[in-house]
Amino acid sequence: QVQLVESGGGLVQPGGSLRLSCAASGSFFSIDDMNWYRRAPGKQRELVARVTSGGSKHYTDSVKGRFTISRDNAKNTVYLQMNSLKPEDTAVYYCKVVPQGLPYWGQGTQVTVSS
Repeated sequence: QVQLVESGGGLVQPGGSLRLSCAASGSFFSIDDMNWYRRAPGKQRELVARVTSGGSKHYTDSVKGRFTISRDNAKNTVYLQMNSLKPEDTAVYYCKVVPQGLPYWGQGTQVTVSS
C-alpha cells in the first residue's frame, strides 16, 4: 500500500504564489511518474504537470512559465511551485504517483485564487 499526504493549498490573491507538496510513504521500491492534476468547478480533471523518474517534465500549456514541478526522490515527495496565479487556476489539486506501474492518488487540496 502507498499513502499520499498533500499540503500547501489555500486562498491567494491573483498574482500570488503557492507551493504544493505531496509525500508518498508505504511499501514500494521506486516511483516512476509523479504528477499533479486539477479539477476546476464544472470541468473535467486535467493533467497540470508531470515529472518522470528520469527528470523529464511536462506542463499543460496554460501553466507553462508559471508553474514548476520538482521531485525529491530521497523524500519520495513531489512539489508544485505555482507563481503568477490566476483566478482560472482555482481548483482542487491532486497528486498522482506511479510506483512500479501502479497509480495512487492523493486526497486533493483546494487552491482558490481570488481578490
